[in-house]
Amino acid sequence: MFRGRYEHAIDGKGRTSLPARFREVLAAQSESKLVITSGLEPCLVAYPMSEWLAFEQRLSELPQFDPSVAMLRRIYVSGAVECDLDKMGRVLVPPTLRKHASLDREVTWAGMGKHAELWARERFDAIRDAVLDDEAKKAAMAARLAELGL
Repeated sequence: MFRGRYEHAIDGKGRTSLPARFREVLAAQSESKLVITSGLEPCLVAYPMSEWLAFEQRLSELPQFDPSVAMLRRIYVSGAVECDLDKMGRVLVPPTLRKHASLDREVTWAGMGKHAELWARERFDAIRDAVLDDEAKKAAMAARLAELGL
């Protein structure tokens, strides 16, 4: 499971280090690459290959002509790139994906359980702070989580 929040740099070639804890998760699953794709929000989403394949299988079982399913495929599947880790534990993020998430110099890796998100640090902090500073948003989120049984 990917958990925790880690701040890293991204170099001019688009390489960023995968957090050591996340590399441990991959190693425990005998995984050597990530599938990285554009998220529905202005971030990237990274899956171990086995989780990505399970996601694709679930997606393939959904109605192909449902507009929401078709759009998810356009955004998620068409943007997906298999990314190897180099010997130093870095991943090369392709330019189109860097553009989607506005990745420039400082990035935040956010563990999300079975996958991780990669954000421009300033954008992640702004979105997080906007929720934490807004009592109405926090209350709405708490109510929704209660509805879901959390």
